[in-house]
Amino acid sequence: MERLAQLLDDLDDLISMIGLVSERIRKFMLTVIVTFTTVALQVAGVLLALAHPPIALATAILLFVSLLYHKVTSPRLEIV
Repeated sequence: MERLAQLLDDLDDLISMIGLVSERIRKFMLTVIVTFTTVALQVAGVLLALAHPPIALATAILLFVSLLYHKVTSPRLEIV
């Protein structure tokens, strides 16, 4: 009976270890995806600015106005 309890405890430890390792892998992959997306957007913005400056300026202004609108209309976070 003691062997069965030890085996189940080892199995529980193994499953918990897999969960912890998969969480680290998930965080790493999320970091890689966010980094790649950020760099890709910056490179695309530079290429757009080199190829079509007026369109790049219009895009930047639209993004700035939407960010400004969001800042003005979003509720403030109160730090207590």
